[in-house]
Amino acid sequence: MAETTVTGFFESLQEKLAKDPAKLAGLSCVYQFRVGDASYNVTFVDGKAVVAKGETSAPSCTVTMAENDFLALLSGKLNGQMAFMTGKLKVAGDFGLALKLESLLKA
Repeated sequence: MAETTVTGFFESLQEKLAKDPAKLAGLSCVYQFRVGDASYNVTFVDGKAVVAKGETSAPSCTVTMAENDFLALLSGKLNGQMAFMTGKLKVAGDFGLALKLESLLKA
């Protein structure tokens, strides 16, 4: 796997998610990601995902992680449940949406 950056991941995420619209069916929510100093939000509606840089006014679920932990999570070196239990992954808002993240991010 090529070296992934947080910016690179979010810049390619919308295109990756568009390849499997069935995975997004019925999902209507907004995720806010705070990764290190960067903020991104992903809006899911009508089987589509829109990724934007910055904060959103009313996220359904907010995920906060250090940059190196986020990259380790993406590469499979860090387990999401373990990250949460050890405080490396913080979740605010709808916890049920947080549980769906792994399948969405591994698009």
